[in-house]
Amino acid sequence: MPNQKPRIMNDYRDLVWSLIPLALIAVVFAGLTSQCSFSASGPTQGTIPSFDAPAALRSDAQNLSFPVREPALPRNWTANSGSRDTITERGGGTVSTIGYVTGAGTYMELDQSDATEDVLAGHIVGSRYATGTRDVAGQKWVVYAEPGSEPAWVADFGDSRVLIRGAGNTEAFETLAGAVVAARPLQSS
Repeated sequence: MPNQKPRIMNDYRDLVWSLIPLALIAVVFAGLTSQCSFSASGPTQGTIPSFDAPAALRSDAQNLSFPVREPALPRNWTANSGSRDTITERGGGTVSTIGYVTGAGTYMELDQSDATEDVLAGHIVGSRYATGTRDVAGQKWVVYAEPGSEPAWVADFGDSRVLIRGAGNTEAFETLAGAVVAARPLQSS
C-alpha cells in the first residue's frame, strides 16, 4: 500500500482536487445529452409554444357562467398557454387563464373569473396588496404590487373580474388592459 496521509491530515484542497474530475464528467455527460450548450453570443430565445387562444376563449364562453372577453392584441403578441382553475374558497369561482409572450419577449397573463376581486387576487398573486389604481380606457384597475415581484392589475366588470400580471413593462400592461376593456364579451350559446 502506498504511503497515504492519515485521514486527519486531509483538508479542503484534497476535496477540491477530488471534485474536479467529477465536475468535468458531469459537463461531458450534459453536453453529450444536449442538456446544455455553450454560446459566445449569450442566451437566445427559444421557440414560443403555439396555443389557440381564440378557440380556448370561445370554449370558456360556452362553458363558464360569466362573460369571457377575447382581447385583440398586437400581431407581435403570441398566445403560448391556457388553462382553467377553480377557486373553492368562499367568494371563489372558475378562472380562465391565457398566457401571452409580448413582442418584447416578456410573459403576460390574462385571468378572467367570477370570483371576487380579493379572492381572485389572493389566489393568483398571494400576499400582494393593493397599492393604487390605474385608469385605462375609462376602466379602473386596482394595482397589486410587492417589491421584488411582478405586479398584477385587477378590474371589476360587474359579472366578472379580470386580472392581468406578468413581467412586461407598463406599456405591456396598458396594452393588455386596453384590449380587454375594448373587447365585447363573447357569445355564450
